[in-house]
Amino acid sequence: MGRPRVPLLSRERIVGEAMALIDEEGVAALSTRKLAARLGVQGPSLYNHFKTMDEVTDAVVDAILDTVDIEIFDTAGWRTALPIWARNYWSALQRHPGIVPLLARGPATRPTQLRLADAFYGSLTKGGWPPRQATEVAIAVRNYIAGSALGSYFAGFTEDPAFYAGQYPHLGQAHLLPQHSELDTAAFERGLSCLIDGLTLQYSEIVGLGATR
Repeated sequence: MGRPRVPLLSRERIVGEAMALIDEEGVAALSTRKLAARLGVQGPSLYNHFKTMDEVTDAVVDAILDTVDIEIFDTAGWRTALPIWARNYWSALQRHPGIVPLLARGPATRPTQLRLADAFYGSLTKGGWPPRQATEVAIAVRNYIAGSALGSYFAGFTEDPAFYAGQYPHLGQAHLLPQHSELDTAAFERGLSCLIDGLTLQYSEIVGLGATR
């Protein structure tokens, strides 16, 4: 039998299957054994394309974040670009919340994540934020987005009304919350609005130019 014309494995196939596994079971479930089984190969075959599983997870993170548009930072000032970019970033993480823990250790050497950080930080400094304050803003915004994408807060309430009755007097309607998934988006938007309003005030105080950029 001749060799197959199309290689059994590729970096793209490995990343795609690793992403699906993380989406389904979380990053803790990702292992050489599980990933190889899903791909129908032996574990060592993976290492013809990636040296370590950390390289696989880095590639997964980069593939997901590559969908986040950063061109807005080239065409608009930080005040306009930030909410557009933040919503785009949040949407990407909502589709793949399993990668959020991987973001906690920072971009390391992931090219896409570094380009994202560079574009955001560059927008802030070009807009007049001093480097130290721009760094603080970038960290605060990124942490807000990542934290908001961890999961649905409202889905975490039980739908049993008796559980909250009497013992938690201010949560008498909490059993209704799981029926309102739109609250996650509404909460994100409210928090983002407060964050940008606060940054706008700080910008005026720090830069002394008014929040016009």
